[in-house]
Amino acid sequence: MALTPVFLLSGIGSLLNVFNTRLARVSDHAEHAAELLEQDTEGPDANLMRSHLRRLRHRTLALDAAIVMTAIGGAAACGAAFVLFIGALRDAEMANWLVVLFGVSLGCTVCALIAFLADSVFAWHGRRKDGLLPRPKAT
Repeated sequence: MALTPVFLLSGIGSLLNVFNTRLARVSDHAEHAAELLEQDTEGPDANLMRSHLRRLRHRTLALDAAIVMTAIGGAAACGAAFVLFIGALRDAEMANWLVVLFGVSLGCTVCALIAFLADSVFAWHGRRKDGLLPRPKAT
């Protein structure tokens, strides 16, 4: 029982790594799309760039939510491990705190995964609907 929050915390750390990496890639993509839009604000690809940028904003919000929820879940998992430690030291009954903290950790992790799924749906939908971004024009 004492190892469960620790294993959960390890998984949460891996999720944070994935979410942060994905957010960095979305940010790079948004920067590239903004540069393309600056080069040609009225051309045939301008509306496509605006559409991409809108979708990338939605993806950023979904990933931000996933990161926040995962961080809260990680903090709750740490709290659950701490409650187990205090309960063992004091020989006290800490079951209610343990259930609450572990429940918050699991709930936040599930919400983070749902937000990550939203980001994936935005990405899939955009790729299927609009295709790849146009290549930058040679200067």
